[in-house]
Amino acid sequence: MDRSETTFPENDSRGADDPAPPEIASTVASDIHPAAVAIASASLLLSACGGGGGGGGGGGGGSGGGVSPPPPPVAQVTTSQAARFLLQAQFSASESDVSNVQSSGISGWLDARMNEAPGPTGVAWLDSRGHNAITSEQTYFNPVFGDWMIWNQVLTSPDQLRKRIALALSEHFVVSLNPIDGFYPPYCIAAYWDMLAKNAFGNFRTLLEDVTLSVAMGIYLNTLGNQKENAQGRQPDENYAREVMQLFTLGLYQLNNDGSIKTDLLSGAKLETYAQSDVTNLARVFTGYVRDDTGVVNTTVAWASYPIPNTRHATNPMRLNANRHSMLAVNFLGTSIPANTEGTAALKTALDALFNHPNVGPFFARAMIQRLVTSNPSAAYINRVASAFNNNGSGVRGDLKAFWKALFTDPEALTVPTGDTAGKLREPMIRFIQLLRTAGFTSWSGKYEVYDLTNPDFGLGQSPLRSGSVFNFFRPGYIPPNTTLADRNVVAPEFQLVNESSIASYINFTLHVMKNGYADIDLNYTRPLTMVTDTTALVNWLNLYMAGDQLSPATISLIKTALDSVPVSATSTDAQKLDRMWSAFLLVIASPEYLIQK
Repeated sequence: MDRSETTFPENDSRGADDPAPPEIASTVASDIHPAAVAIASASLLLSACGGGGGGGGGGGGGSGGGVSPPPPPVAQVTTSQAARFLLQAQFSASESDVSNVQSSGISGWLDARMNEAPGPTGVAWLDSRGHNAITSEQTYFNPVFGDWMIWNQVLTSPDQLRKRIALALSEHFVVSLNPIDGFYPPYCIAAYWDMLAKNAFGNFRTLLEDVTLSVAMGIYLNTLGNQKENAQGRQPDENYAREVMQLFTLGLYQLNNDGSIKTDLLSGAKLETYAQSDVTNLARVFTGYVRDDTGVVNTTVAWASYPIPNTRHATNPMRLNANRHSMLAVNFLGTSIPANTEGTAALKTALDALFNHPNVGPFFARAMIQRLVTSNPSAAYINRVASAFNNNGSGVRGDLKAFWKALFTDPEALTVPTGDTAGKLREPMIRFIQLLRTAGFTSWSGKYEVYDLTNPDFGLGQSPLRSGSVFNFFRPGYIPPNTTLADRNVVAPEFQLVNESSIASYINFTLHVMKNGYADIDLNYTRPLTMVTDTTALVNWLNLYMAGDQLSPATISLIKTALDSVPVSATSTDAQKLDRMWSAFLLVIASPEYLIQK
């Protein structure tokens, strides 16, 4: 491989709208089995329409009503059950992971993972690569290293459960690298990511406060520098006040504990959670927050007329400047904060009120079940997970260890659904992470030069920490029009990323990476290459570790027939063996039964 064809300059700030590298845009599958490409294209198109071999992207429970619980899981965890569970709880499943789950049991495995030490942080990795350097190249302004940081985190971190949950949290408490500028954007987003990972197994109340005081969130939703009202007519910015209720804690409508919407007894109208007056009042709480200069050291340099701070400028949480904080009374959601209440006390009262609102449990439960397990959880599933949020069994609210335990060990999560609109579409970035982790890879420079991949024409249409808006990459209630899903009124959020261009790009981009790598990333296929001459063993291995043993016998037979059409033996060339390997991976990751996680 000629790496000069795919390596980008270090200061490349290519964004979602910038052209892809020409070698990716022009990738063709001329040396891959024609049958493989044809089947892959047809599979994706079929899956995008909500049909095909069990694919569809809906969920097991319909649109809300209670269902009879499925039978409890068997005590002995099979390899299939272990792999399927791991692909909900992690980015990938290895043979040792499956063995550990079988030895410990799912509950025991979760306990062990939630109590183990966290892996390396994003900030520490940036430091290790010298991205904190103050040099005349002024790379301290370059956001691209933030992409390299997050790809390194999701591709290499040993604490996969923590990082998988952190990624799910990043799609709920959304902050994007896109608008972050000034000094050290990578450190700003890395500190936010590290905060999510740190709080993954803590308490939701602490998480909510740390999100609120994050500089990254302050930049993204305008609390950084937000000032009190004045005589000239200035009013506090309402952005964070609105989104912390609508998107992070409560949602738009009052909920029962099973996630169903409360309605007016007379009119039948949905009961709204908050009104504009609640937003206006709550916004006063989020005024007066500025950067905290604790530990910030400024360096005078010859190439600029201003001093350059160190990275603490970007990583420190915000602090309160009392002179800029509104001292007006606050009344929202039935909570009153008297006039002249000190700002830190006002923040505590406001966040306590949000945290204790009865909507939080079911709202957060549905959101996380959608990100990790299924698009349409039953009301009973939501109720069980929300109940664990409300009380961990010891009277503690918001215990996230108890929350995740309930989410992953629920019978609805552990039982393979049978409906043809069950499960969820695997997100493009999750597929990509899983591919690299399962195939095996190296970053030959150690830089992890994976860029923003949100361009749907030449990339994945999605990239971690690169959402285009605070509403995430897709809406939780999205229903693909003119599909079986629409006919049945079931949601499929991830399908909002699916269109003709993204389908073609997924095949082209993934095939290019499988064959040629990406920038400094090369796939090595160390483990699967040991089975390359045995198509039965190879396809069964890919079925288990890529698809959680969800490929149907018909799909397995189809893939095996395609691979056997070009014989490969121990004496075949390396190129012939790799050709079969690429074909096998491509056919699996393009099949509906892989694309739809069940």
